[in-house]
Formats: sequence, structure tokens, C-alpha cells
Amino acid sequence: MTAMTQSTDAQFWDRAARKYAQSKISDMEAYQTTMARTRAHLAASDRVFELGCGTSSTALLLAPDVAHVTASDISAEMIEIGKEKVWDGGIRNVTPVQGVIGDPGLDGPFDVILAFNLLHLVPDPEATIARAFAQLPSGGRFISKTPCMAGKRWIFAPLIAGLRLFGRAPTHVHLFRTDSLERMISDTGFEIVETGDYPRRMPSHFVVARKP
Repeated sequence: MTAMTQSTDAQFWDRAARKYAQSKISDMEAYQTTMARTRAHLAASDRVFELGCGTSSTALLLAPDVAHVTASDISAEMIEIGKEKVWDGGIRNVTPVQGVIGDPGLDGPFDVILAFNLLHLVPDPEATIARAFAQLPSGGRFISKTPCMAGKRWIFAPLIAGLRLFGRAPTHVHLFRTDSLERMISDTGFEIVETGDYPRRMPSHFVVARKP
């Protein structure tokens, strides 16, 4: 991600942060299933890095299950809200930080890297996955969930383009298929150990991958 692209994307999410923080999860059942399947691959000793943490809600939810969560986002405003949540909750093992994986101080070591609702929004998903692979040890896990909208491209492509004209959609929105997403992850070198769709509509594709 270039500095200019990161700045533009960060500005979009800075503007959206307070409204985003007040929004409710649209499908609580799918979210709870995602969290349950994620917990099945976590250990109490794990050092976790979350990419695109937003306001750190998921990091806070998983905090009791792991040793520490570094919750990262490019948006300073999202991170500020995350810090407020950490402070208000008295949580000691979650650290919200602005930046991306590989930045100084954000280069591990980590046992697990999370990327929920992120890969379709970054400029270069392959590079993001490759950076995650590089920061994990053998046996480390990369856990992601990604909307795969390619099957309804005729709906989403013009809709996204229209929203972007009015500043209501981010710069990059990739329309993945589930098979192409899995191939992108495995081509990086990961072994895929679990997949699922939570929810099935669209779908939002959950992948657990392990570094050999």
C-alpha cells in the first residue's frame, strides 16, 4: 500500500469511524459462529495480531482467550475509539495501534493473524496475505473472513461505483469468488485447514490457514 493510498483510505475510515462504532452487527448469528470457530483455533498463550480491527470490538471479545491482541487499523479515529473501549473496559491485554503489519513495532512475533472483513478492501490482497505469512512462525495461523461478491457482480459493481462517486465507499472493493480467495491464500504458502460461510448469503467466507 503506497503512502498516498493509505492516507486516502485512512481519511475515508476516519470520517466513517463514529457512525461505524454506533452501528449494530447485521447478522449476530453469523458473527457468533465466526467467533466460535475462531476460538477453536486459539490458545491461551497466543500473541494475536488483528489487521483492520476497526474499533477493536472483535479484539476485545477474543481477549479472554489469548495472551495478547495487537489490534491494528490505518484509521487514527478508529484506533482512538478502540483505545476508549479498552480503557473503559479495563482490558489489559489488548493494544490498539495505528498502522499495518510490518510497520516498525508491528512486525511480530505473532502466533495468529486475523483479517475479518478486510481483504476485499485493501489495494493488494495478495501482498497483505504475503506479509501475514512472513510474520508468522511455522504452525502460525491466518484466520480471515471475507465477503465474496463476485457472483452478484452485476449488482455490486455499479452500486459500489455510484457510492464511491459520493464518497460513501472506500477506494478499493474487490469482488472475490470463494475459490479464488482460497487459491490466493494457498498460493502464498498457507495450508487451508477449515472453511465456512457465515452467513451463506453473498457469502462471507471464513478461512483458517496454517503456515507449514
